[in-house]
Amino acid sequence: MAGIYVHIPFCKQKCSYCDFHFSTTFHKYRTEMIESICKEIIYRKDYLAHQTIETVYFGGGTPSLLTKNEFEKILNTIQNTFNISVDLEFTVEANPDDINEHNLKDWKDIGVNRLSIGLQSFREEDLRWMNRAHNSTEALNCVSMAQKAGFDNLSVDLIYGLPNLSTEDWKKNIQHVIDMKVPHVSAYCLTVEEKTSLHQMVKNNKIKPATEDEQSDQFNLLIETLAENGLEQYEISNFSKPGKHSVHNSNYWFGKHYLGIGPSAHSFNGASRSWNISNNQQYIKKITNNEKWDEIEVLSKANQFNELLMVGLRTKFGVNIKKLKEILPFSIAFQNTLNTFIANEWVVEEEENLRLTKEGRLKADYIASELFVI
Repeated sequence: MAGIYVHIPFCKQKCSYCDFHFSTTFHKYRTEMIESICKEIIYRKDYLAHQTIETVYFGGGTPSLLTKNEFEKILNTIQNTFNISVDLEFTVEANPDDINEHNLKDWKDIGVNRLSIGLQSFREEDLRWMNRAHNSTEALNCVSMAQKAGFDNLSVDLIYGLPNLSTEDWKKNIQHVIDMKVPHVSAYCLTVEEKTSLHQMVKNNKIKPATEDEQSDQFNLLIETLAENGLEQYEISNFSKPGKHSVHNSNYWFGKHYLGIGPSAHSFNGASRSWNISNNQQYIKKITNNEKWDEIEVLSKANQFNELLMVGLRTKFGVNIKKLKEILPFSIAFQNTLNTFIANEWVVEEEENLRLTKEGRLKADYIASELFVI
């Protein structure tokens, strides 16, 4: 089983914190981009070695800007090129301002069975400085609209650690999601990335980022409140009710293979990782001329070990010790570092798996980097 990710590099406007690849001036070459995405799908028909495709995920950018015909053109190309599972999970990322009766019906018609909605916050002041395209009213109404249209497999995004976000404000954001009865939540700590307008605002002292303690407090509040309401933390940033895990994202964490289509998209087949050029015009040109449009890295044993370790530790299931040792045996230095983390009660060894504790999840990146094989 494998998955396909399609990157749609279109956005209405640029969010202040975002460093993903996209363009707000795509109208002149929109048709060319869709054509190029379809050509890449055909060019890469052998990448997944005839595996069955169990997930298709449209991300971005803003996939919800696509028309029904554009979705159908890409999806038909995928279906005509790959072997598709009858139980396909078909996810589309959608912005609240794009959620309306017309679009919801179109998405249902083409087979979308999971929506990932980029709410981020319900506070108008947050949405304004983030330069989101939607407002607080749309954030509050979009989920019920999707539910009425028959979408019961929904995920919403939230961001914590926002400037000037008090504990009470964060509680209200979480409570809104609980009241909406969504079965899946993805929550991310605000990161100030270079080359974003947020970075400039922080640099010029126009915005003061939250402290690490504030971020940790909000993260812990999120975990506890969602757990009390039946949403389990099955990955560092992801929470769901039973049976509502994201199959597509879970496959990343389980080390399954996936093909990334579109500018800046990444692919992984176990032995290598590749990433497409992050330039829309160059991507179109190279695809049109069937020139090389991606970079490929053949993964060393150390890379494979580190990859499996990093993604596995992010999940509640942990990483399988036997699988790690099949790639590389544990060195003395690795075992000593691991023993220290176990003694600190940041990592536990259970049923042949290494798993992070609650305290360890707050230090996930640090723990993984210290355990990496160099």
